[in-house]
Amino acid sequence: MIDLYTDSSPNGFKATIALEEMALPYRLHHVRIEAKEHKQPEFLALNPHGRIPVIKDDEAGIVLFESAAILLYLAEKTGQLLSKEPAQRWETIKWLQFHSSSVGPILGQRVHFELFAQDKIPPAIEHYRGLVDDVFTVLDTHLATRPYLAGQDFSIADIAHFGWTHIARIIDFDFSQYRHMSDWHERVAQRPAVRKGITLPEPATGA
Repeated sequence: MIDLYTDSSPNGFKATIALEEMALPYRLHHVRIEAKEHKQPEFLALNPHGRIPVIKDDEAGIVLFESAAILLYLAEKTGQLLSKEPAQRWETIKWLQFHSSSVGPILGQRVHFELFAQDKIPPAIEHYRGLVDDVFTVLDTHLATRPYLAGQDFSIADIAHFGWTHIARIIDFDFSQYRHMSDWHERVAQRPAVRKGITLPEPATGA
C-alpha cells in the first residue's frame, strides 16, 4: 500500500493520475495548502521543502517527493508507462525532464505574475507569456508527428505535461491555436484514469 500526500494542483494531479492509471492501491491524505498543512512538522518530516505530492511506500521503505521522481518510481515499480526498450525509455525520460525543467516552472511563473502577484508587473507578465508560447510551440511541433510525447504510447511524460495543461484550461491560458497540442490534450483527457485523477483529492478551481 502506498500513502499519497497531496492537494488539488497540477503537480498533485500527476501523482493521482499515475496511481489510477497503474491501478496501484493507495491511501489518499489530503494536505490542504490553503490551511498551511504543508508547513506542519508532520508533513515537513516527509518533505523538508514542504511541497506536495509525496508518496510513502512502506513495503519498500521509500519516501519520495518531486513529481518527476514519483512518476519514475511508480513506472519502475509497476513496469507500466515507461518502456524497457532503451530508445523509447530515454525518449520518455527526455520529455519528462523537459517538463520538469521548462514547462512546469515557466507555467508556474506565468500563473504567479499574471494571477496571484499583488503587484502586477507588465514586463514580467509579458516575459512569461512569451516563454509559455515558446514551450507550447515546441510541444505542438513535436506532437504534429506522433500521438503522444514519447511516440505511439501514452507514458509518464504525458501525465507530467497534462497536470499543467489541465490547469491551463481551468485558468483560461488558451492554447487552442496550438492544434496538435490541443488534440493531444483532448486525447489524454478522455482516459478514464485521467478523468478520475483530476478529481482527487478534489477538483481544482483555479482560485
